[in-house]
Parts: sequence; C-alpha cells; structure tokens
Amino acid sequence: MKVLVTGGAGYIGSATVVQLLEAGHRVVVFDNLCQGHRAALHPEAALFEGDLLDRAAVDRVMAEYAPEGILHFASHTLVGESMERPFLYLDDNVRAGLNLLESAAEHGVRRFILSSTANLFGLHDRIPIDESAPVVPGSPYGESKHLLERILHWMDDRFGMRYAALRYFNACGAVSPDLGEDHDPETHLIPLVLQVALGQREHVTIFGDDYDTPDGTCVRDYVHVYDLARAHVLALQALDRGSRTYNLGNGRGFSVREVIEAAREVTGHPIPAVLGPRRPGDPAVLVAASDRIRGELGWEPRYTEMRDILESAWRWHQAHPRGYGDR
Repeated sequence: MKVLVTGGAGYIGSATVVQLLEAGHRVVVFDNLCQGHRAALHPEAALFEGDLLDRAAVDRVMAEYAPEGILHFASHTLVGESMERPFLYLDDNVRAGLNLLESAAEHGVRRFILSSTANLFGLHDRIPIDESAPVVPGSPYGESKHLLERILHWMDDRFGMRYAALRYFNACGAVSPDLGEDHDPETHLIPLVLQVALGQREHVTIFGDDYDTPDGTCVRDYVHVYDLARAHVLALQALDRGSRTYNLGNGRGFSVREVIEAAREVTGHPIPAVLGPRRPGDPAVLVAASDRIRGELGWEPRYTEMRDILESAWRWHQAHPRGYGDR
C-alpha cells in the first residue's frame, strides 16, 4: 500500500521506512528535518518537507499522495525537556497529531500506527509491564502520547480508522553502519557511552546507585531499532483484523552498570563512569511484557543480547563519529 511516514528521516522512522520498502510498500516521508536527517532518507522514499503544525501542508501531502496508511513518528520526545516545558509537549505534540488525524479522516485514511511510549507507565511496581497495566504517565511527554491514544479510540469509533499504538521501551542499536542514532542533544545511555569510547566525552554519568536492583543502578528494557521497525510493519498488516495496542520490549532488563561494562568489552575502551545524583522520577526497573504481540503477530526480537545491540551501535558510531554531519 502507499504509506505516509511522519518523522521518516528520524532514528526509528528511517529504520521503519527501510522495512516498509522491503515489504513492497510505497513510502512518502513527511518531515520538517528539525530532528531528522536528509542522509537518513531512503532513496526510494519520496520526501514532503513540512511541519505537522501547518494544517495546510498536511492537507497538501494527503491530496498529493493519497496514502492508505500512516505511521506517525514525528514528535518532541525528550522526557526531561517535557518536565521543564510542558506546554511544548501538551500543545505541539497533541496539536500536530490532531492535524494529522483530522486530515487523514477527511481524506479517507483508515490505517494508523502511533509511535507511543513506555513513559505512559511512570513509576511502576508491576514488572514486567503488560498492556493491562494502569496508565499513569511519568511526564508531559508521556501524557501527550496518552492523549493521542485516547483520540485514536474515537477515530476508530467515529470514522472506522483502525490503529495500533506501539509503546516502546528503550530504542537502541543501529540497523546498519549507515543508518543509526544521531540526536542533538543526546540523552540516551548507549550513544552517550559510545561517545566516551570515541573520546568525545570524558565520562558517562550514572544517576544513582542506591536503587533496589542487583547492582544499585536502574534497570531498563532495551529493544533494538530493527525489531521496533519490524513490529510496525507487522502491525500495519494486521489492522484489517482490528485496532490494537502493544508493549514492545526485549523482555529482559539490563542495568546501567551492565550496559557500561558490556560497552567496555565491545569497544576495548575503559569508559570512565562517575556517580551523580538520582534524577527525579526515574523508576528503578522498567521491563516490558511483549507476550501479546508475540502471540498475535508472531513478533520475536532478533537482538536480545546487550553485546549484539552494542556491536551494531558501535559500528555506526565508528563509521559516523560526527553523526550524519548535517547539523
């Protein structure tokens, strides 16, 4: 089918575009390139440069390309920033999504995939976290995704727009040495650790070592970007059987210290680490239960070992020590 991918020049969006094309779909990327990269665009995907806050631009891409399905990645995504600038997230993220959904409904689009988040669950004592866990967003960023999930319920109810909300845990890794993770600012643990190995940072900071975990540091579920992209393609193909919500994770947790130690082994660099204070709101453990998508769609993560995840990311960072170089 013809698929519109918002944020298709970003980290997870660009990886998903590759798999959509490999599956035989035709892809149009809608991106303002504020966080995405031209170099991450697949040459077989059309690009419509625009902003989702510009409703006229959204209507133009709908009229020009007539997509049959939409994958929505474009978003402000920094949890910490959302705590400091809540209206940027509660306004822009939601308004951009509303523009996209209203235009999609008017143009007869009946398939929609939302890039959602594990931040819907905030501080949680139920581990692993499945789809029935209570939603208590941990930040305005998480709240913006929760609001979009609720809006999608009504899109299905009122317009027959079948949707999938995919709630990621920690996206990581690289699909190839030419397609990887390049954020500014960078806030994710794995690229920060690898930047230390490259000599671009003096050390990595461990935010607290007194959590109720085996080594005192936070434990997170790291899911490879290839596996996330695969889940999007499977979900898109399943929408004829109805709307659905899935938690996406590796299914096992790795502590901050475990990630750093594995990175030392993979890179051969010492990677100094210093202890910092806890960050407000950081839960001790976040691990996904992905049984539902495994059972319903046959999704199985290819990358489950931290060493394999790090090796893929390290190849990207070695090939692109300055990222895509387009900032």
